[in-house]
Amino acid sequence: MKFYNILGVVALSVVFVVGCKSQKEKFEFVTPQSGQTIVYGEKISLKMQFPDTTLDSVIYSVDGEVIGRKQDTSTVVLDTQNIGIGTRNLVAKVYVSGKESTAYSNVTVLPETPKQYTFEKVASYPHDTKAFTQGLEYHDGILYESTGAGNELISSIRKVDVKSGEILQKKEFVGKSDNGQDYFGEGITIVEDKIVFLMWLNKEGLLLNKSNFEQVGAFSYQNSNEGWGICNAGEFLIKSDGSNKLTFLNPKTFQEAHAITVYDSHGPVDAINELEFIEGKVYANIYGKDVIAIIDPQSGVVEGQINLVGLHSAPSQTDKELNGIAFNSATKNLYVTGKQWDKLYEIKVVAR
Repeated sequence: MKFYNILGVVALSVVFVVGCKSQKEKFEFVTPQSGQTIVYGEKISLKMQFPDTTLDSVIYSVDGEVIGRKQDTSTVVLDTQNIGIGTRNLVAKVYVSGKESTAYSNVTVLPETPKQYTFEKVASYPHDTKAFTQGLEYHDGILYESTGAGNELISSIRKVDVKSGEILQKKEFVGKSDNGQDYFGEGITIVEDKIVFLMWLNKEGLLLNKSNFEQVGAFSYQNSNEGWGICNAGEFLIKSDGSNKLTFLNPKTFQEAHAITVYDSHGPVDAINELEFIEGKVYANIYGKDVIAIIDPQSGVVEGQINLVGLHSAPSQTDKELNGIAFNSATKNLYVTGKQWDKLYEIKVVAR
């Protein structure tokens, strides 16, 4: 019995030694831990567990882009402002005597809590309850409005007198596009003497003469293959497609230039809808929510949120979602409404 006990102890000792040796030889991230959430703008140290302090080199990369090279075990500092928001994959490769070992980790970079805003109601104006509002644009004292074909209505473009709600000019869009989908109007923006009018599932946008609404051209969607909202940021047009992505288009060719993803302090912001570009920021309706997100078009960070709960306190039976943002550059006020609302509101944005 003693002999077998001795053998057992020896065997366990061997397993323990081998196990410790294997653990010691593992090359891995100590910090950050995989799945860790980091605040955008924070600097973090990439600290590794090395099996041997004698090494040739270490290469660190984020999403395939090299961010640092070392010839020792010292840490690398990662500035999250340089890698942007969202989930990022970290890779470290160590070379010892010509042999390569690789370690992996990932982090989610999220912005700080957005600044919170409320509103002051300046005025309310009549709004057509048959307008399934998808886009608003205030230009030269006139409100341009695009509507969709929801609730068996007809897609249209309109010029509207703000105070009276009178429809000064209107053109309807019926029929099907080349892909067989019924025309369903979405967001609009103005580029010089043209209106850019998005269609939802038709995979195309229409170009209209701003004066008479006659179609003068069209363009096809590319990677962003649904049309929701659009705004004119000068150098680019910015388009939403119902995801958490904003796509930047060349305003002359309508080709996609690049895209960003939008995040707030809770994660990706999906269902981005109608857009308005105001003093360097993108203001966005979020489908199904009584909130307007204020987005930095460089980083995709939601920097502010305008809470519009209580704005439309006496809804009619026809009312659907909040949708539609227009900016009056003279007063700095916003015009907002919703699908088939009976009111258009002029509001002043107020910081909390």
